[in-house]
Amino acid sequence: MKKNFTFLILMILVSCQTVRKNNLFLEKKIPTAELKKDIDYTYEKLQRFHPNLYWYISKDELDHKFDSLKTTISEPLSPNQFFFKLAPVVASVNEGHLRLRSVGRKYSKAEQKDFKTKTPLFALMDYRILEDRIFVKENRENVGEIKAGTEILKIDGENVSDLVRKYKKLYSSDGENKTFQKYFINLSFFNYYTLENGYLDSVKLTTLCDNVVQDVGIKRQRKAAKQVTEEKALPKITPDQKLQHYDTATKSYNRTFKFLRSDSSIAYIKVKSFSATYSKKFYEKTFKRIRKAKSDHLILDIRDNLGGSLSEINTLYSYLTDKKFTLIKAPEMTSKTSGMHQNYFRGQSLLSSIVSAPAYPFFLAGNYLLSSRKDRRYYFREFASRPTRPKEDAFKGKIYVLVNGASFSASSIISAKLKYENRAVIVGEETGGANDGTVAGVNNTIILPNSHLSLPIGLFLIRPNIEFENKNRGVVPNFSVDPNFEDIFATEDKILDWTLEDIDFRNSITTKSK
Repeated sequence: MKKNFTFLILMILVSCQTVRKNNLFLEKKIPTAELKKDIDYTYEKLQRFHPNLYWYISKDELDHKFDSLKTTISEPLSPNQFFFKLAPVVASVNEGHLRLRSVGRKYSKAEQKDFKTKTPLFALMDYRILEDRIFVKENRENVGEIKAGTEILKIDGENVSDLVRKYKKLYSSDGENKTFQKYFINLSFFNYYTLENGYLDSVKLTTLCDNVVQDVGIKRQRKAAKQVTEEKALPKITPDQKLQHYDTATKSYNRTFKFLRSDSSIAYIKVKSFSATYSKKFYEKTFKRIRKAKSDHLILDIRDNLGGSLSEINTLYSYLTDKKFTLIKAPEMTSKTSGMHQNYFRGQSLLSSIVSAPAYPFFLAGNYLLSSRKDRRYYFREFASRPTRPKEDAFKGKIYVLVNGASFSASSIISAKLKYENRAVIVGEETGGANDGTVAGVNNTIILPNSHLSLPIGLFLIRPNIEFENKNRGVVPNFSVDPNFEDIFATEDKILDWTLEDIDFRNSITTKSK
């Protein structure tokens, strides 16, 4: 008992020192010579590990950007001041997965506990960012009595338009695609703001509503003790909720299935993320129900799905075809040892790292053995790059796939494959992820030695098993439907409505021809 107590005290002390050390480092000014070394280190690692670095930008152009950046470093900078200089150069590679990460402020256990007893500062309202302006879409808790439709002009005196333009430089979509950016800035704006300013207890918003400009203060409120207790309690999850990958925090399902007509003629599957969690069982049960119902049409909705597991989309595709298929080409790498550099220990606690350490040599050996060389290129044997048989309950009717600019990565891969094979009609908006593939799979996260900024570099060039368009664009729908993103009060679902109307129209023609 004594030993356990001593160990606990030591862990708390170490944790406190780590927090203090990290936060002091955030204020440190790093000498210019060290910052320039980090710039060179970043480019060196990109050239070493990124399997298609000059896909969307020429080597000469990228060389020039890194060289030019070094000439602008004329004075010492803090880590996150440096982040805002280096991140746009990394983003200029125009490969959507490649984003520099800043050094986040850390918080003690006591501070983290205190945060849980207070309401969030920004998350009680929903926002829509249009161009470089922010509007309140919904104010669920009537925070500051701010009306829906109100424009936020400033946050603590900083112009919102300046912040949006600043944050938009920190990321990119794939290639020349333009639909991804508007979705991603809506997802990431307040994350970037918090990285810059920390977890604030209050802010002053300068708002514009009904031609009246006014300042409104908003602040975190202390939650009632009952609410805190209820949030701590782990809710019971039913087997059906588990199958649909229910998220207790958001109280929403990752996967949903339903019939959109009383006669079960139209089946509808919505997947928010290809998380792989319980996916095989979900698709097995779902397609069995669809087959039993003898549905004629299937609508697969992967709008706002940023991607995820290759294993899941390979499983899903096996229910969408009636012939043997290979979903992706063998992933390319820069060398036979690239796979050995993926993050094995990253994200693990000290204890879990100790437990998993004995398996590390087998991990290295396995990655090496799964790598091969052919025609001066290096490849990795990924499961989804092998031939797969269709499932017994595979759907044989007409398929519609709904996409938008936030359909990214794995969502684009399965969409590109379905479109190329003429197996589905793609409806909506050009996907944010490229039609011809992406650089992802697994990462080697490098830590810059002086600024401690982190950069996850995708090790695999993953491309759908299709003939490439070479247009540097996303998956272009067979039928483009404007999602009316600019209308923050819109309640209709234009893309889904168009799809249902198209099904009804084609059914009516079939009926008349009989």
